[in-house]
Amino acid sequence: MRLAGLLLSLALLPSLGFAQEAPTGTPVTPAAPRVRVVTNAGNFVIELDRGRAPLTVTAFMKYVNDGFYSGVIFHRVVAGFIAQAGGYTMKTDPTADDGFTMEPKAVTSNVMNESGNGLSNLRGSVGFARSTEPHSGTSQFYINLADNIDLNPRPTRWGYAVFGKVIEGMEVVDDIGHRPTHNKDPFPASVPTEPIVIERIEVVE
Repeated sequence: MRLAGLLLSLALLPSLGFAQEAPTGTPVTPAAPRVRVVTNAGNFVIELDRGRAPLTVTAFMKYVNDGFYSGVIFHRVVAGFIAQAGGYTMKTDPTADDGFTMEPKAVTSNVMNESGNGLSNLRGSVGFARSTEPHSGTSQFYINLADNIDLNPRPTRWGYAVFGKVIEGMEVVDDIGHRPTHNKDPFPASVPTEPIVIERIEVVE
């Protein structure tokens, strides 16, 4: 009987150890942080996957916490494909046909491509935009308006890294995806005619 009691006590020790709270002052880093994207077209919430895309989520959250995304616009919207933002602000310009020009935001570093993390470019997923160079992503992100599996990696090439998904407000994203677009330097036929502005991105506690 004493032996059985001793074994039970030992079996409980690991679980008790895991139940201990982190030391005071230790920052808590959620495995799946959530952010609310507040725009002049409505709001939506993104859940980030830190486990599958730690480098991308860390970079994105730094931009969020620094207020980098406040004032950026959706500069590329292709119906049935993607809605992309995170790299340009809008500047009033009376000489422009539509009254504004797009100003690129300054960024400091690139993020290692994590497209091989097992997350797929399915409708509602959020990916990290880049140029043709695989590790050229900086601050821009896109939301898949449809299943875009061609953006996934293949054995012969890099893909585009998914690092989260829209969990609330996909109807807002769909509305953005159906807004009229026009030619606007430097993008052909994909810039919303009426600017869609991200007022802020805030962490959801």
